[in-house]
Amino acid sequence: MEMQRKIMARGDRDRLGDLPDAIILYILSILPEGKEVVRTSVLSQRWRFLWKSVAVSLNFGVLDYSYDERTKKKILAFVASINRELHYWRSCEKIKAFRVFPVKYKEYLVKDYDFWVHFAMKVANVEEFTLKFCIINFPDCAYKFPQFTFKNTLLRNLVLGSCQINPSGSVTWTSLVSLSIGHLKLTDNMLEKILSGCPNLESLELDSVLGISRLEISSVKLRKLIILNDEIDCYCQWHDEDTHPLEIFAPYIQNLVLSGFLYNEIRLQQSNVASLATAVLHFNVDFIEFEDEEEKLEEEFRYLEELLLSVGHVKNLELGPLCIECFPILELRGWRSPPSSCKFLKLNAALKHLDFAGIYSFLQSSSDLETLVIDWNNHNPIDQLLSYTREVEQSRRFEAHKNCSLLHLKTIKIINFHGKLIGNDLVLRLVKYLLENATVLEKLVIVAKYEGSDVPRDYVEVEQEFLSFPRSSLHASVVFCY
Repeated sequence: MEMQRKIMARGDRDRLGDLPDAIILYILSILPEGKEVVRTSVLSQRWRFLWKSVAVSLNFGVLDYSYDERTKKKILAFVASINRELHYWRSCEKIKAFRVFPVKYKEYLVKDYDFWVHFAMKVANVEEFTLKFCIINFPDCAYKFPQFTFKNTLLRNLVLGSCQINPSGSVTWTSLVSLSIGHLKLTDNMLEKILSGCPNLESLELDSVLGISRLEISSVKLRKLIILNDEIDCYCQWHDEDTHPLEIFAPYIQNLVLSGFLYNEIRLQQSNVASLATAVLHFNVDFIEFEDEEEKLEEEFRYLEELLLSVGHVKNLELGPLCIECFPILELRGWRSPPSSCKFLKLNAALKHLDFAGIYSFLQSSSDLETLVIDWNNHNPIDQLLSYTREVEQSRRFEAHKNCSLLHLKTIKIINFHGKLIGNDLVLRLVKYLLENATVLEKLVIVAKYEGSDVPRDYVEVEQEFLSFPRSSLHASVVFCY
């Protein structure tokens, strides 16, 4: 109000206040938090009630503290504050999204959880709802998602974490386009019932979901499937259960992401994912749970072979560090990377000696490749993998691959370029290899990563060295981005 008086005293016009309501409402609608929208009501008399007409998003994040019984008082205060705010928001004409992340499921808070769900589904009629418990009691103790929620024709996006989903009747989520469920048990029949009630579903995410052995997706609209398991504890519980590998039948899926401690639990055949255009494969291995490490590695190698064959037809492929590191080991055993039809390839690599041999091997089998992206990360190779091969062997295999022509490769991008570069023969060799073998290359872009405001001296020296490398393409340019 003080600012408003100063403006009026100077005779200046309130240009923002002169805008039509429709434009002001649009500006308010792009504010990320509902509380920020409400704060604008103090700007002027005209703005006092405008916030009620804005479609807002309500977000209630977890408090920043570790959970123990001593924090029960804080948790109750946090829950009470949410309940007070929801009563306040009843006067809002449109609540677009409601996202809440409780610390951990506690039975004495069930009535509060029920109130939040009822508010979202019945009072606010939100399009997007998230209820995700941050500390997982998995899978024995979870919040039971109320039965009334399974009949909802307005919901478009639903995210549930550590909730029991057990509809007693049919599911009617006719407007739902995105569903993410995690850290729960399901049966094949239960999942089939849920999917049959989502005729317009476009994206499905299953995060550490136990109990299912067959995932059949017949809808032509469901184009994206994400299967995750980033919790080692969940992996161990998975194997404690009497479960079978998950077979996927999804002929219309176009985008597939497999990530985490999945091991050989996913069964995929190319004929069952014939429409697949994009695949992302990121795997982790933890050997603590296995007495015979070598036997476990053998299983992983076979599993990786199967997966690469099943996604050999995709046009866009992204591979995690472990996948790349396994290539040279498989090659030592007489395996050859299966032909790949990908035109876009992203490799998340640590650029250690295992990675380079893997990169060379896969590039040789990707004759249609047009765009290559290498994301240089800080992943440390697994000791058990390093014992299979030595740097001398990698150098020998590099010589075998060095005359491979990359006939269609036009764009190369190396991002997060970092670390000690002077004397890093592996990195220099890779860049030189790419420039010498990409015969139609148009651009090599290197995005450097460093701390501070000044570009490190060795980065500049390496840039000059790269620029001096011979290029098989007369039109190739080398661009450094600092």
